[in-house]
Amino acid sequence: MAIDRRSLLLGLGASGVLSVTGFATAKSEPAFVACYGAPDGTFGAAVLDEDANILFTERLDARGHDAAISGDGRTAVVFARRPGRFAMVLDLIGRRRLRAFAPPENRHFYGHGFFSTDGRLLFATENDFENERGVLGVYDVSAGYARIGEIETGGIGPHEAILMSDGRTAIVANGGIVTHPDYPRQKLNLATMAPSICVIDINAGEVLETASLSAQFRQLSLRHMAEAGDGGIWFGGQYEGAESDHVPLVGCFNRDAGPVLVRASETLYRGMSQYIGSVAVSLDGTRIATTSPRGGQVIIWDAITREPIETHAIPDVCGVAPKGEGFALSDGQGGVHSQTTMIDHVVAWDNHLEALVTSAPT
Repeated sequence: MAIDRRSLLLGLGASGVLSVTGFATAKSEPAFVACYGAPDGTFGAAVLDEDANILFTERLDARGHDAAISGDGRTAVVFARRPGRFAMVLDLIGRRRLRAFAPPENRHFYGHGFFSTDGRLLFATENDFENERGVLGVYDVSAGYARIGEIETGGIGPHEAILMSDGRTAIVANGGIVTHPDYPRQKLNLATMAPSICVIDINAGEVLETASLSAQFRQLSLRHMAEAGDGGIWFGGQYEGAESDHVPLVGCFNRDAGPVLVRASETLYRGMSQYIGSVAVSLDGTRIATTSPRGGQVIIWDAITREPIETHAIPDVCGVAPKGEGFALSDGQGGVHSQTTMIDHVVAWDNHLEALVTSAPT
């Protein structure tokens, strides 16, 4: 990856919200959404253009995680990091905050969600923590994001959920780890955790299938996913077992074969420090990017052969999204990288980078 370094200067106004003094112009179009931590200890969400210049930001009450983008590219919903309870709605065209909303008192967000194809509903992964079960909260967009129901995810600790290209089927990565807001960030069942992948018909509100890895990989918490062009669901895991164990961290799922871990060299997986932070698919659907902030590694895979075809070393890299013929990447030191450029910001980017355009024109 060839990188030409340039920088964007940011300042902090009296409100504590980031103000842009760099390359972004009024004509720039929104292209990416990401959460960040600012130098003064506050948190926010940022909307960036194609060249990674910041178009506008909004303050968050606490640390954010990921964003759901509506199909028309006009709206983003930013979710709190577990066990947070806020979601913020951004008008990407008007460049402003529209509203905030929260789940019921006995639920919290897991940081991910998606819109229905028609944009009428938002689905969010949530924890029913008193009953130790995962759900997809269902929110009515036209009713101000009122919560109108929920769908069980068939497992514990649902993390990322994605809507497949058929517009009807959702895939949920159940991490398998019991958590409770009374014990923030603690993992309460590592000895008995049971990660799984769940297939849900969102129109019927029914679980169609729940699939698990073999027992030897029960401590591989499944977290992030992307759908390849051939319909395969690529997933990345975070291993909760012994540091000395050699465990594949990336896999592919389809309903005919179930989940299959992708074999690669021990050196490659050890370089990812038993932790995949994000997964994305290229615009043409032929390549998968997996990132490891702990290992400072990016691996690009061929979606057909399931072979690693590129590796890149970027400290604290985690966010990844499709861009052009490759990927854009963000790191915890403020960098946003693409095939030919890198731009620095005075923020710490959080785990995810979401693109407004997620597939090539047809």
